[in-house]
Amino acid sequence: MQKKLRNHIEEIVSLTNHEFSFVLSHFTTNKAKKHELLIQEGKSVPYIYFVVSGLLKLIFTDESGKEHIISFAMEDWWESDFQAFYTQTKATMSLQCIEDTDVFCLSLKEYHKLCAGLQKMEHFFLKKANGGHIGSQQQILSFLTLNAKDRYEHLLKRYPSLLQRVSKTQLASYLGVSRETLSRLIT
Repeated sequence: MQKKLRNHIEEIVSLTNHEFSFVLSHFTTNKAKKHELLIQEGKSVPYIYFVVSGLLKLIFTDESGKEHIISFAMEDWWESDFQAFYTQTKATMSLQCIEDTDVFCLSLKEYHKLCAGLQKMEHFFLKKANGGHIGSQQQILSFLTLNAKDRYEHLLKRYPSLLQRVSKTQLASYLGVSRETLSRLIT
């Protein structure tokens, strides 16, 4: 697990063994089972998560009880209810394991200590946050400008392995269509 985290960080910044030991000292690990909630709507959000193995879905449940998948997070991705995490407010979304999942967990207190103690990590997290903002804007634009078939084809092109790992119901929720519409799109 440690090697995956180090390789991921070193895609952006290089670390000495001593620096990586310092980085590791700020994280905890968790092995979560399929269907387990790492974040539950209405509760506090203690961590941001780095996915070592497995698959997560970030879910928003509307007032009628309908579940909307905001994002998926697979290996080498970071996920959380970021607003609730950074503002230390209650979660508005839930984070659930689609598969058995291994994650590194970073609390807000440890995040601040890590960034203060190693400027390279502040740079790393800035690059990751910028990439996340760009991805979110692209997703919003795809919902505004693409029809359901084009959104599906765009997702297929960007994340082909994801489609083998999620159910059609989950995929339809993420794309904002009914399962029946998705079935028509992929036949």
